[in-house]
Amino acid sequence: MYEPVRFMHSKHANVLKDCTICHHRMPREEGDQYGEPVSILQLMEKKQLPVSCSACHDKPFNSKNLHTPGLKGAYHQLCMDCHRESEQVPYIRGPIQYSAMVRGPIARPLDTRAPTDCLACHAKKVPNHNKLVKLTGNISPTDVTKNCLSCHQKEGEAILKTSHWNWHGASPYTVGHEKRTDLGKKTNTINNFCINLNGNWPRCTSCHIGYGWEDESFDFTDMTKIDCLVCHDQTGKYKKAPPAAGLPVKNLDLITIAQNVGRPTRDTCGMNCHFVGGGGDAVKHGDMSSSLSKSDKNHDVHMGVTGGGLDFRCQDCHKTRNHMISGRSVSVPAVEGDLSCEYCHTDKPHIGSELIDHHLNKHTQHIACQTCHIPIYSKKNPTKIYWDWSDAGKDIKPSRDKYGKPTFMKKKGSFKWKEAVKPEYMWYDGTVKRYLLGDRIKENGVTELTKPMGNFKDPSSKIYPFKVHRGKQISDAVYKRLIAPKLWKGFWKNWDWDKASFDGMKSAGMEYSGKYEFVETAMYWGLTHEVVPKEQALSCAECHASLTKAPYCGACHQERPDVDFKALVHKGVDFKALAEQGQDVKALIGKTNYIDYEALGYSGDPIEMGGRFDKLGLGFNNDKKIPLTN
Repeated sequence: MYEPVRFMHSKHANVLKDCTICHHRMPREEGDQYGEPVSILQLMEKKQLPVSCSACHDKPFNSKNLHTPGLKGAYHQLCMDCHRESEQVPYIRGPIQYSAMVRGPIARPLDTRAPTDCLACHAKKVPNHNKLVKLTGNISPTDVTKNCLSCHQKEGEAILKTSHWNWHGASPYTVGHEKRTDLGKKTNTINNFCINLNGNWPRCTSCHIGYGWEDESFDFTDMTKIDCLVCHDQTGKYKKAPPAAGLPVKNLDLITIAQNVGRPTRDTCGMNCHFVGGGGDAVKHGDMSSSLSKSDKNHDVHMGVTGGGLDFRCQDCHKTRNHMISGRSVSVPAVEGDLSCEYCHTDKPHIGSELIDHHLNKHTQHIACQTCHIPIYSKKNPTKIYWDWSDAGKDIKPSRDKYGKPTFMKKKGSFKWKEAVKPEYMWYDGTVKRYLLGDRIKENGVTELTKPMGNFKDPSSKIYPFKVHRGKQISDAVYKRLIAPKLWKGFWKNWDWDKASFDGMKSAGMEYSGKYEFVETAMYWGLTHEVVPKEQALSCAECHASLTKAPYCGACHQERPDVDFKALVHKGVDFKALAEQGQDVKALIGKTNYIDYEALGYSGDPIEMGGRFDKLGLGFNNDKKIPLTN
């Protein structure tokens, strides 16, 4: 009835701080399956690791041996007892955790209560639908949905409330608009890819989880328009038709597809949508592409299928209740639930008693996990980093770059692509300043469509990595606001920017002055996928130039015969090896200032100049010891 649980051992170890809460007994001799009680102090004194659960609970349930349940019984008995206790006393089990991605600008504790219902840990197995699908003959997509609703009426009602359906929703992390629920792609957000939905519905809504959103009259209360198959197909054959307002391609065997549905997969989430956002593979999201479909551990430690990867489904992180999906993007305002690395790894993720673990855990107060563990993004598929709409409509000879990507299309203008990109770093407190349709542009500079908020002096801000997509797009030369042009059956048909501007702004309910210009814009995109194994994270020396020369760590720490300080500070991603494997990272080989500390507000390398709030005596500045001050 239920699928197995992915047990987060490191999180439990980090939060509980006591192995013997679970590993509560030790065999007294070989073959002993009852053992004797053991404490963490006893294990530490003996320098002994606890035994695995299966050492005692290796046999199935036996009614004559009630004191030793089987492995599954032991798990459920111990897990549920502990979770119930934690439910009653929310913070008894560990430190309060903080995360910018979770709380936004106001510090508040994460709820560390453990789940006590089955579905909080287990996913339900999907039954065979061969006999449940009551369809015959030549059917339409809405016929499939009606059949689904005959059993899943509540699920249909739930979908109507989601941002995936409405393309707008609650936006508590958009600065100045925290209480609004109308922000989203459907209404008033704008980007520097294909710009805006207004007037372009049939093409843009080919990515919608519904059928027939052809114009502003689409009925969002009609459950029969929900496309169940785009998320739940298990055959791999279901595809949307690009300009068909969400309808699938023709000549599909919809009955067979409906009979083979299941939980969403990374292909239905990714290849049907998020991996190919913006009209192509890796165009928008620098950290998501078709390479995640069947990646290896070195490409993404969580989603890797081979090489020891964890083979996560999207839902393993993006927990879902009532079709509302946790997680949020810098690029869109709607939020249906928080998500953070700390939910699994806690705010002190580096487990160990060595001094390096202490230092790394101190880093997490100021630096996001992604900053070290995503040293480069778009490792296998180039992503678009610049889009110049002012060249669209011109007769320029098409060409391709070194990645084989087009640098010009008459419909869309000129592009720049990059593979294995070094992120740009910003202070981020979890909130975003967002350009909305009708806002005034920055006349003497770059208009930022999304900008992560945060600053050097804010203790709730951390350094995060971002993809920044820059471009040049059309703007009203008189009203000084960006234009939402009609591209589909507009500019792409007649190559007339003036008419496209008038028609597009009319669809958006705004006036067009009759004069246009092209202005520079920038859009920030968060990076959370393509997490590399810990051995390939940024090394200490790649961020701290002060550690690239002797005595390395010895400037502050006494040398130890069992620790090679030079090897320790250089332990991490090897860009030279990646370049030899064909990745475009030659410019990063030997780099020792990976993070520009001065641009982030520091007066220099924090090891030498001190941190944000304390100047600790951990180094030298102009041959003078840094004083200890608050």
